[in-house]
Amino acid sequence: MNKKWGLSAAALLLSAAMILPGCANKEQAPKEALKSAAVKATTLKSYEMKSKVVINNLTIDAPANGESDATTAQVLSMLKNAEVTVDGVYQADPMQTEMTLVLNLKGDMTMSFNIPMVMTAEKMYIKVPSIPFLPLPKTVVGKFVELDLKELAEKQGTEFNPASMDTQKVQKLSNEVLNTLLGEYDDQKYFSDIKPKDAALPEGVEAKQVVQFKITNDNVKEALTIFVNNALPKIIDIVGKPEYKEMLNIKDADLAKVKEELQSSKSRAEFDKDLADLGTYLTINQFHMNTAINKDDFPVYQDLLMDIKVNDPDKGENLSVSLNASNQYSKINEKQTFTIGIPKGENVITMDQLEKEFGSTGTTY
Repeated sequence: MNKKWGLSAAALLLSAAMILPGCANKEQAPKEALKSAAVKATTLKSYEMKSKVVINNLTIDAPANGESDATTAQVLSMLKNAEVTVDGVYQADPMQTEMTLVLNLKGDMTMSFNIPMVMTAEKMYIKVPSIPFLPLPKTVVGKFVELDLKELAEKQGTEFNPASMDTQKVQKLSNEVLNTLLGEYDDQKYFSDIKPKDAALPEGVEAKQVVQFKITNDNVKEALTIFVNNALPKIIDIVGKPEYKEMLNIKDADLAKVKEELQSSKSRAEFDKDLADLGTYLTINQFHMNTAINKDDFPVYQDLLMDIKVNDPDKGENLSVSLNASNQYSKINEKQTFTIGIPKGENVITMDQLEKEFGSTGTTY
């Protein structure tokens, strides 16, 4: 089911591409409001953010397969009603980000653990968590593992590229990509305004406009066709610009190969066939993304609702996924307070020290 799953994934990527900050200088037509968002996003110098993903349903129906079925059932049980939250703070100059990832499992095996992380222009720090089902050496639990991005690049036989950490350039790239995507889609078919009072915004979130991007069973084929035929070639050209190519460390030959494959008659025929059969293996119960815009023209809240089912009639496999995801932004372009700070001293260990501690206990990872 690789091609069919790939096509379904493309639909999700298409919508995910829309999950970017949205704003407007005044209440505009929905698509124009989101296009203005890409420009406004380049002015984000700092913010606090809260993200959350809740898995409402994740089930796989497939022919019995013995031991692998038992493993799958165990994993699905752990993920039922699971919540993943990320609270973070970001500033562009000097570049510093800190966030804490919290995983709450609420199935048969209830547990919770958090992983604080800090990133600067050249280093990343990850705190070693205490995980019940994964016994770790006591000497490393609670310590921050320091990852030197330059050293990691050298070990992998590559050169550290500071441009890859240029958040301003990343925002500019996002601006161009989003504008290109949005420009290809019909305002009336894919975008709409939602009254703020009807948008189920969290307490404390005030919005003057809420824009919804929506994919349904009726428009998903057209949306994918537009994405592949119209938007994707233009996005490849954008990525191929010298400043972005350097940042992403992409070679001309790789871009040329992607474009050639995209335009080949064989690929076109396979895409057309999969698209024609889309209704037999993809069902969209609900799929929309809302972006709330405050009076200062910044995005303050975004939420995604996804409820889909993917079938493979040939193999008798069915996957059902239902989840909610949200991002909330505050203290935009204000002076930020970093509660973790940049780890140092005895609270920090290197990757080499971490490996030695694992080796001394005979633990593998």
